[in-house]
Amino acid sequence: MVRLDGLSVRWLGYATARLAGDDAIVYTDPGRYGVLTGEWEREYGDREHPSGGPYDAQDGDIVVVTHDHHYDDDGIERVAGEDATIVVYEGVSAEGVRENSGRDVRDPESLPYDVRRVAYGDELAIDGVEIEVTRAFNHPDGKNATDGEPLHPEGLGCGFVVTIDGVPCFWPGDSDVIDDHYDFDVSVFLPSIATNFTMDRHDAADLAEALDAEAVLPIHYNTFGDLESDSAAFAADVAKRGIPVVLDEGGF
Repeated sequence: MVRLDGLSVRWLGYATARLAGDDAIVYTDPGRYGVLTGEWEREYGDREHPSGGPYDAQDGDIVVVTHDHHYDDDGIERVAGEDATIVVYEGVSAEGVRENSGRDVRDPESLPYDVRRVAYGDELAIDGVEIEVTRAFNHPDGKNATDGEPLHPEGLGCGFVVTIDGVPCFWPGDSDVIDDHYDFDVSVFLPSIATNFTMDRHDAADLAEALDAEAVLPIHYNTFGDLESDSAAFAADVAKRGIPVVLDEGGF
């Protein structure tokens, strides 16, 4: 867990983080792969990754969802409070999820919450929490592309800068490092450090240094084989650059 200026940030597995301040509790991309149902440990439990029994806190004031790959209606209902606001990238749909993974989910608008659709560049304020929607994609000529076709093309999903109690927290979503990232004011950086699909641990460490983050807590790694990463090496790399880093790989 990261604690900074009264804000606490925990990684609950896969792309799910819980950001809790005095003003609100915010969750990123809750669920998938059994990380909130207690099933993850039975299938993948030998990895350095959070695990635990079923998580059903339902205490979230805001939930942000970056793209189809991370959309899980059950996960949202496990973390969202009764009066929660669900901030969903405009491209997320049940149809897209079914086409991508065969999962049967409900459209976000069918969930019993205030659902707000967002696009790149949008800025909104909800109950004292400021949210900025950022671009997220893989470079067509990078390692996460085949014959010029990126796994996450521009327009598929987004990232978020979420400011709680005056502390800006950056979850870039499933993205390589892109030029936009260097423009953000970031106190808590939550990068993916997976081997595939996103920026890797080396790129994430370089970006953490460029952002001059006050704290770094990596997420979205070691959930399954293709997301493997050497988190200890990442932590050592970031620490050498004088940036506080935390690995939150325990249970909940």
